[in-house]
Amino acid sequence: MGGRPHATVMPWSRSGPFRLRCVTVTSGAERRGPGAGMTDVRDGVPVLVLRSGPPPDPELVARTVGCVVGAAVGDALGAPFEFLPRGTFRRAIPTPMLQGTGEMVGGGAFGWAPGEFTDDTQMALALAASLRDRDGYDPDDLWLRWRTWGRHAPDVGSTTRHALGHADWRDVRHPDPERTAANGALMRAFPLAPATLHVDDGTARAVVLHQAITTHAHPAAAWAAWLGVAAMRAALRGADPFAALDAEVAAVPASERDRFAAMLDRAWDPDDAEVGNGSAWGCLAQAVWAVRRADGFEDAVIAAVDLGSDADTVACVTGALAGAVHGVVAVPERWAAAVNGRLDTPDGEERHDRTTLAAVAVGLLGG
Repeated sequence: MGGRPHATVMPWSRSGPFRLRCVTVTSGAERRGPGAGMTDVRDGVPVLVLRSGPPPDPELVARTVGCVVGAAVGDALGAPFEFLPRGTFRRAIPTPMLQGTGEMVGGGAFGWAPGEFTDDTQMALALAASLRDRDGYDPDDLWLRWRTWGRHAPDVGSTTRHALGHADWRDVRHPDPERTAANGALMRAFPLAPATLHVDDGTARAVVLHQAITTHAHPAAAWAAWLGVAAMRAALRGADPFAALDAEVAAVPASERDRFAAMLDRAWDPDDAEVGNGSAWGCLAQAVWAVRRADGFEDAVIAAVDLGSDADTVACVTGALAGAVHGVVAVPERWAAAVNGRLDTPDGEERHDRTTLAAVAVGLLGG
């Protein structure tokens, strides 16, 4: 489609030898597949305004609350098992713990309280708050929130920490961009699934890619974030998330497509992985595998945590997708009741539990 060319969606487009291959929005639109539509871009930033209108239907609300609460629950369940070997969870907790906080045991490398979520959910909540307070996507406001959070957060990924050391996201440069194919842009992106349900796929894709490249220079980090959100958007609508994922993988730029296609294939197994789950590819693939093979939310999240290593992040992505598929009713009560956390914001500290997380979820639907 013709029209006035818009700026490329790249925070480093002014200088530097590295370019994010194919993560661009040109000529005002992306023409890839159904629902691509027109993407409005202003000053290099894709425009997203939150939905307005009558309240969404109850089933969508239940799935959206499931997505947000599910992500936080998965994050908190996995937190004590971060950096530990595969199989540690099932060896430590071979049968369900139905009393108290259940399997939300706390501890781990950062001394998390039982049920406390980590940086994965914290960054996502900052994104959700920015979307709500700015009535849409505002990367300058978001950057302030992430930098405020990052000043005292105990667990910040190295790629994200380096990026947040810059006062302006436009000035971020990584000394070795090829080493930034990590899962940090994927883990925090789940609020954009409900927040973009009312817009076309091209706009949703552009926003997800843009939030990713503010911190992660490698294109795989951005495309993993979009693929995860695309699957969640389909699930929130009651559609098949894996069919949506297949369609979106086919549209990923050729330079990144083959590894995503192989690792997101229905026949893939974590034993086949060539990269760890701290990577964008590995994290997304393990989360999709866990949800695809599971009988329900609980089974999916436990399978994700038991994979070890970056267990909290894989379980966070798994919980978001499984929650979108099954709805909040599928989240075990013992886990939902225990989930908690805090977030440093420009206005002070926020405390969260399942009630506030549900409110965040509903707010992302607009209305």
